[in-house]
This record gives sequence, structure tokens and C-alpha cells, in this order.
Amino acid sequence: MGAGLGAAAAALTGCSGDAVPPRRLRLATGPDGGPYNAFGKALARAVAASGAPLEIAAVSTAASVDNLRDLDEGSVDLALAMADVAEDAALGRESFARQVAVTALARVYVNYTHLLVPAAGPVRSVEDLAGRPVAAGAAGSGVQVVAGRILRAAGLHEGPRPVQERRLGLAESARALHEGSVDALFWSGGVPTPALTELARELPLRFLPLDGHAGALRERHGPVYTTVTLPAGAYGLAGPVATVGVGNYLLARADLPPEVVRALLQVVYERWRDLLREVTAGARLEPRFAISTGAVPLHPGAAAYYRSVYG
Repeated sequence: MGAGLGAAAAALTGCSGDAVPPRRLRLATGPDGGPYNAFGKALARAVAASGAPLEIAAVSTAASVDNLRDLDEGSVDLALAMADVAEDAALGRESFARQVAVTALARVYVNYTHLLVPAAGPVRSVEDLAGRPVAAGAAGSGVQVVAGRILRAAGLHEGPRPVQERRLGLAESARALHEGSVDALFWSGGVPTPALTELARELPLRFLPLDGHAGALRERHGPVYTTVTLPAGAYGLAGPVATVGVGNYLLARADLPPEVVRALLQVVYERWRDLLREVTAGARLEPRFAISTGAVPLHPGAAAYYRSVYG
């Protein structure tokens, strides 16, 4: 792997060996304090320590939908996004009026969909949310997409008592649930998510199972949705809670040079433990899963990297 990084670095700096300024790549992440932002900052540190002639600038955003739009507009070179949103962008559907020329570098980890309500409250199922105010993700986020799809699958977007969706980020959502201005909170992220761990210390919570909606989501939107389990012990849970999982992709503009992609992936695979430490417990970055990016094509440089290292 060291030889691979040396070859990629040589390609970036040229055969003469003359020092050149590092190539600066802007990475669209998510809101400050969120898991995407933590991943982006960790990747920036890892690249800086690697000696590769690259520099990562982590850019704070609303997350997935905004990130794909920024990538399409050319204001960033790299982006993190949930797999469902990335597929929508690649296919030109839902939030995207046309196809976005997006490519994948890796499927990096899985998000767990959280649906939280106060333990002492009356809500015990998704259907009980009818007519109630719900924190359903910030505008432009992947949480907004998956929460909306679950609510539609449950028939709560229309009818006499539709859910009152509130467009709130994670910190605002947690505060609203604690104060009682919303009756439920949707979140999609790694386990545990620190902000929710802190909330659970202050407010007894109930985590609602969502696995019963996974089949409807797959039928309507494809196999990006899976059934996963919030483990017992996370957030003080007495037992496991089945829910909906969706992958997260590290994405790039299609015109990013292959040698840049290969140098970046070299760092990702050398330092994946550091990158995932702050976003999800117990996750591994394995090539056989990393290349499973559905309708989003692998960048040619990523495909070449995987072939050269793993065959």
C-alpha cells in the first residue's frame, strides 16, 4: 500500500520530483458538530499527515441534498451524501430536475434511521404521529428525504391529520423535543450519535421500530434501504430496536483526475479507523462493501485503485 501511495504521489508531483503546492480539494460535509463534518475534518487531518500532495478543506453544509447540488455546480470537488439522495442525483429524480454527473469513491458506513419520542408520551408507533409536529430534518438534508419517505409510506403526508413536519437540524431538533415543541425527532446517522446520547441523559426516550417500513421503501425507491438494528446499550436501550439503514457515499466530480482519486483513497484506507471513530461505533471500511454504490458509478480512478490493490 505504501508503494501505491508513492506511485500516486509521483503522478501528482510529476517525474522531476520538484515540489509543487498541494492540490486543494473542497469537501462538502454537513453542519458543524454533525457526523459528516466530523468525518470531513478527520479526513483533512489524515491527508495532511500522509505526505500526499493534497489538501482537504471541509465545507459545512446542510448535508446530502445540498452537497450534491454543490458538487453539480462545481463549488466543491468532493461530497458526502446518503445513498438514497446520491442515487436520486445520479438518476435525475425527486430533488434533482436532471441527472448529476456524480461518481462514487466509496461506500463508507451505514446510517441508522432514528425515530425518538419522549418515553412518557403517547406516541408508540409511526402511525401515532398523525397530526403531530415532528422534527423531520433540516432543509437540504438526507434526513429530510428518508423521514419524508417513511411518513409517506405510513400514509401520514395526506388525509385529515397529516404530520406537521418541522425543518430542523439535529441540535435544533433535540432542543425542540426536550422543550416539547415537537412530539418526535427523526435522525439518520451513526450509532451512537453524541447529540442523542446527551439528550437521552436528560430526557427518557422511546426509540420506535421502523423495520416494518423497509419493504415499502425498497419497493418504491430501490435497494438502498436495508433493515438494521440499534443495539441494546446504545442510548441506554434495554433491548435492540430494528430500523431502516441507508449507506453513506464519499463522492466526487466525474472530472476529478484519476491520480488524485487514487492518492485520496490510499489515505482513506490507511486511516479508516480514525475516520470512522467519531461517526459510528464498530464500523469497518471493507472494499467488498465500499464498491457497492448502486446506481452511482465508481469514479475511474476509484475503480483503478480497487483493481490495483485488491485485484
